Amino acid sequence: MGVELLPGTNANQSIPAVVQSTIPAVHNLTVFAAASLTGALEEIGKGFENANPGVNVHFSFAGSQILRMQIEQGASTDIFASADHANMDKLVANNLIIASSYQDFATNKLVIILPPGNPADVQALKDLGNPHLKLILADLSVPAGNYARQVLAKMSEDPLFGSDFSQKVLSNVVSNETDVKQVVSKVELGEADAGIAYASDAMAAPDLVTISIPAKYNIIAQYPIAVLNSSHETELARSFIAYILSSTGQDILARWGFGTVNQ
Repeated sequence: MGVELLPGTNANQSIPAVVQSTIPAVHNLTVFAAASLTGALEEIGKGFENANPGVNVHFSFAGSQILRMQIEQGASTDIFASADHANMDKLVANNLIIASSYQDFATNKLVIILPPGNPADVQALKDLGNPHLKLILADLSVPAGNYARQVLAKMSEDPLFGSDFSQKVLSNVVSNETDVKQVVSKVELGEADAGIAYASDAMAAPDLVTISIPAKYNIIAQYPIAVLNSSHETELARSFIAYILSSTGQDILARWGFGTVNQ
């Protein structure tokens, strides 16, 4: 019995081998990150893409608490970079991240920011308690807002400011924002006389006037990062974190005003 041929072929034709595609696979990496990381991580992302052809890094920036809730509700992402441990730890408790990937990669501190020209003539920290001063903070649920209130509480323990200092300052708050970038934007636009933001935000907005907060009152924010259990690009996500922790990534963070884990 002869070999049965496929329709349209004859015995003198050979069946071609399967042609392998030469088009490289595209890998997409999604990163949820605290709003304060916007400029630094966008630069790091471009560097990682250049070092890894075929990789596209996509970012979603917002307040850490908003991103954490989105992840809890099933949002698809590979990496979460938070401005505090509290939001990351809630994902640990819910078994949503790969615990072995959880590590700190940057630090930050707070400064007072004032609009260009400083129209309210804020000259010192104590002026934040002046009557009728318009102050903008991040909401208490936002890491930067929580840190700001801890700073004010520390100042209130110093007789230089008085025990009611925090209360006086908080009574001047005209808006509580959902992320620190909104604080910066509104102060830049002159919608407030002052705000409290990260040093990195002030560096990214050179028209702002700033007042430093001494170390004895300040809070050093620790920024953790981790890979999600639901990630489909686990090894790529780990490589991205390694890139952030490399000298290249840490140098970029330092240029954007962050403290680094290698300091």
